[in-house]
Amino acid sequence: MQRRVPAVPDPHAADAPPTRRPGRAPRPPGGVTAYDHKWAGELRFAGGCSGTLLGLLLAVDAVAGRLTWLRVLLWTAVAATLCVVLLPPRVRAGPGWLASRGLLRGTTVRTDRLVSVRWSDGVSQRLLLRDADGCRVEIDPRVLIANPALWHRLDQDARTCVERGTLLCGATALRRLGDRIDRRTARTVFEVSGLE
Repeated sequence: MQRRVPAVPDPHAADAPPTRRPGRAPRPPGGVTAYDHKWAGELRFAGGCSGTLLGLLLAVDAVAGRLTWLRVLLWTAVAATLCVVLLPPRVRAGPGWLASRGLLRGTTVRTDRLVSVRWSDGVSQRLLLRDADGCRVEIDPRVLIANPALWHRLDQDARTCVERGTLLCGATALRRLGDRIDRRTARTVFEVSGLE
């Protein structure tokens, strides 16, 4: 009689590649995942703003004597909408992939198979990454600037794509972003060391 050994959970199960879904690039296995470390603070900020707005709206209605269940539902919907608007997507990356997860959906791009990187200047700057499978991720460049580990993952894979010749468009945009991140990192080092 054979004795069954219980399965040991894989500590890297969160990093394991998910099953392939249409429009979603598979992640290569292995490696350490880099996260947007400021996302939790931005989540708290979004929740705090919407909670404060809800409290103020309910307080004004209560003082005016116009507070009803219908108005409570209305103000709750307004506060929830504000939270959705303020909540940024959660960005994470590993060797060969970068994912952005919003409230309703997430997208993943294979950074080891990039074909284009586009920089959109405007009111809100965006970096649009597209891989050979046609998958696209749009992220705020400030997330990469604030999280050097995420930038390092993307930069490593993008350099590999440039060497292979698969990155057809966007090497200049990445170089520009890399220079900006290097300047910010140098400024931070000087400030911390007291040399500035």
